Amino acid sequence: QVQLVESGGGLVQAGGSLRLSCAASGRTFISYTMGWFRQAPGKEREFVAAIRWNGDNTYYADSVKGRFTISRDNAKNTVYLQMNNLKPEDTAVYYCAAANSGVVVTTYRRYTYWGQGTQVTVSS
Repeated sequence: QVQLVESGGGLVQAGGSLRLSCAASGRTFISYTMGWFRQAPGKEREFVAAIRWNGDNTYYADSVKGRFTISRDNAKNTVYLQMNNLKPEDTAVYYCAAANSGVVVTTYRRYTYWGQGTQVTVSS
């Protein structure tokens, strides 16, 4: 069992930065691929970024590539999403998720555990 709690969301102007954190409980955190998804009002949940259990492989949605960076600290049971050069279209609720997979996965159905989400709002 893994419990996830996101933090770090907020209101920021376009071009600004935010760093999201996801604290995980459970001794098996290290074995999970971790991902970030987002959902804007009226839209489906979409993949943002994912990182393999040991951090040696990451994958990003084209819309955030070059602007967002996912990382993890297994000693702290925490995964991060550094978001730079934010745009109004990045506005959404951001969710942290854990997948019991040895490889990076991007499909939300592969993720077993989810956090409650944190709101990110980017003003123009």
